[in-house]
Amino acid sequence: MMSEMKKMIVKELDSLKLVGFRVLCAGDQYIVEIPKATSRLSKRLSEIKNMVNPSERYGAFVVENETEENDGYWVCVEVKEFEDIPSEMESLTIPPQTYAVTRHMGGNHKIMLAYEELHKWIEENNYSRLKDKWHLEKYFSWEDTGNIDVELLDTIRK
Repeated sequence: MMSEMKKMIVKELDSLKLVGFRVLCAGDQYIVEIPKATSRLSKRLSEIKNMVNPSERYGAFVVENETEENDGYWVCVEVKEFEDIPSEMESLTIPPQTYAVTRHMGGNHKIMLAYEELHKWIEENNYSRLKDKWHLEKYFSWEDTGNIDVELLDTIRK
């Protein structure tokens, strides 16, 4: 059975200020380590100042990073301004970018299928994926890894 076609759109976002944990591990371990970092972040939200929306989480990563400093996956919340970054956490500024966007609802193990559909859509619409830029995942629900709600934001050039 074909999966239902997801709605794909292009979105331009201003710069984002993010605060949270950086996850660095072997590629096949991210599916295990990211939920752990998300849980750790949830327990320490009260330490983060100037939060925009405590009920949303951001994942940030660079697909093809040339430098070690951009390696990994960041689990964060958005802040209006950086102030007194809590211990063990990092701050990250995502520049204004254009994204191809789709929403995935379901198991986190199926997220790659949603990405495959999005990448195909990007190609079919003659956009270029910018693999050396920051990509985002905006989570609205993440507690149950079998039923997550996430917006996938893949950085593109129109």
